Amino acid sequence: MAQARQMRALLARPEMVVAPGAYDGITAKFIEQAGFPAVYMTGAGTAAALGYPDFGLVTMSEMAANAGALARAVEIPVIADADTGYGNELNVTRTVHEYEMRGVAGLHIEDQVSPKRCGHLDGKEIVPREEFVAKIRAAVAARRDPDIIIIARTDSRAVAGFDEAVARANLALAAGADMAFVEATQSLEEMQAVPRLVTGPCLLNVVRGGKTPDIDMPAAQAMGYRLAILPSLLFGAAMEAFDAALATLKETDAPPSSAGAPAIRERFRRLGADRWDGLRTQFRDEPARAAAAE
Repeated sequence: MAQARQMRALLARPEMVVAPGAYDGITAKFIEQAGFPAVYMTGAGTAAALGYPDFGLVTMSEMAANAGALARAVEIPVIADADTGYGNELNVTRTVHEYEMRGVAGLHIEDQVSPKRCGHLDGKEIVPREEFVAKIRAAVAARRDPDIIIIARTDSRAVAGFDEAVARANLALAAGADMAFVEATQSLEEMQAVPRLVTGPCLLNVVRGGKTPDIDMPAAQAMGYRLAILPSLLFGAAMEAFDAALATLKETDAPPSSAGAPAIRERFRRLGADRWDGLRTQFRDEPARAAAAE
């Protein structure tokens, strides 16, 4: 799979990979057009797009379908949230198959009890170490393409402490995971310690308003992280923009002026209109050309 190989090549470079979060085709395309090398499919954003909070209410088939929509929309790799794997080792196996079939470059599976909740909310519960490690082994064994990146996420920091989170990350890497994801470190000191104490590549989750302190990308790279995801970047910006536009309409009874706004054609161009327009007539002249060549 080209995207998975592409993602591995990105991770092999000295620079940390920055993957803003997308929740649909338009956000994925805008991330690609902005010049970022990878897209992260946010589970919270996917749930929100369906009208739900991030409480484990979205099914595996719904998540896999959205992952496929994002992977289809862009040429750059997509790393996707796969929540808890949606059950035991059997369910994890099918989850990996479904995500891989849809073209993702990688996915992460966590150790929360199902139904899970956002990693930056209180009240999380986790499964025993042995169950988590078994799921990671199953995920690694299930992939048909060895380039697919299996990321082991542990939410144990909030439940069992920082040392347990580091221990689980290392156990998951020993079980074959390609990358560790220690969710919701609670200080800059903990954030800095993760790449030093975890014996493999580490992912950093940058969530505005979450439990992890704010940090810029150069500082995260200096700490030793290999991949940074920003799941709430566009999701949060969209919510703020929606509120502002709707409030203005409610207050003024007038939609925004068209003066200075992009034309409808330009908006569609951002979504590939030129390519699709070319296909309208591309194949109609083939018989005529073939006849002329005879």
